[in-house]
Amino acid sequence: MLLFVALFSGQGLAETKQEIKIAYLTQEKQVPAALSNLEPFIADKGLQGALLGIKDNNTTGQFTGQNYFLKQGVVPLGADVKLAFSALLKEGYQLIIVNLPAAQLVQIQQLNNNQALLFDVATRTDAFRQSQCLQDVLHILPSRAMRADALAQYMLKKRWNRWFLVVGATPEDELYARAIRRSAKRFGMKIIAEKKWLHSYDARRTAQSDIPVFTQVDDYDVLVVADEQGLFGEYISYRTWLPRPVIGTQGLVATAWHPTHEQWGAVQIQNRFKALSGRQMEEEDYAAYLAARAIGETVTRTQSVDPTQVKTYLFSERFKLQGYKGKPLSFRAWNGQLRQPVLLAAPTSLVVAPPLDGFLHPKNELDTLGYDQPETHCQ
Repeated sequence: MLLFVALFSGQGLAETKQEIKIAYLTQEKQVPAALSNLEPFIADKGLQGALLGIKDNNTTGQFTGQNYFLKQGVVPLGADVKLAFSALLKEGYQLIIVNLPAAQLVQIQQLNNNQALLFDVATRTDAFRQSQCLQDVLHILPSRAMRADALAQYMLKKRWNRWFLVVGATPEDELYARAIRRSAKRFGMKIIAEKKWLHSYDARRTAQSDIPVFTQVDDYDVLVVADEQGLFGEYISYRTWLPRPVIGTQGLVATAWHPTHEQWGAVQIQNRFKALSGRQMEEEDYAAYLAARAIGETVTRTQSVDPTQVKTYLFSERFKLQGYKGKPLSFRAWNGQLRQPVLLAAPTSLVVAPPLDGFLHPKNELDTLGYDQPETHCQ
């Protein structure tokens, strides 16, 4: 009789589990020209992180009476992302992880009209955190300003205050350069020279002769590279006229996640991700994982999937998220940016994880990275 009651009660619990539907929206990317045989193209960057997050949510859900389901919306190359997003809204999805470039994120946000809460796991755009505010979007990756501030904090600690800035030709390179200029001014650095890389020659063939000439400027402490596409930055190190470190988008980089990160339980999640996907975790994977886990943490606490209630809890002081970086992560209520340490990493080693000791803030030291509330027009 007791066994029957136990089985019956277990069956009843399974039947009354709360179903949480989450959508993942992205678009297939065209395979770019190979810049290096050491970095193969990854087609499912981001998706595997979301799947791991859902798996962890369901592990907890076994005890909290919840079941999480992820709908994978991968839009074919050339198809209309807006139509796919509208279809998700019609199907009732109110929590959507979005892995799309900035322009497409704006397009679907304009269609949303607060029907769903969007978790942006792809963009670094400072405008979204400072002036072009997207009210129903939460940003998971560190912005360019956060990355530049992390580098500047470490440079200030090392007293490497004189910078030589080299900027690529793409619009993204200029956006990164703006963030670098802002951080230099904010932390009292001096940009002693700035040059534009015009891609007028093949750096792989002429690096030994042309890069030393290109880098002949006044004395500086570090060379800062703004090359988000990786078109030339890797060829700068060890070829400059003066023997100086390289930082920025190459050399010492500021990133949300890195394969060399091992502290604060990072080894555990690195291994679990590799067992699931067969590869290393990338930044977009980490961001999508955090998005899924933030949803899981909130739904467990509130028992609600209503986007307004979810957003309210995420912006509250009660929300804390384990991000394997030594500090609890939370959201900035004024612009939807996830507060987090930023890793500074060389190719094969983690150097440090700002914010660094000594950089103080009246409320949260993580707000020393990126746009603080008085500096933004978002509310």
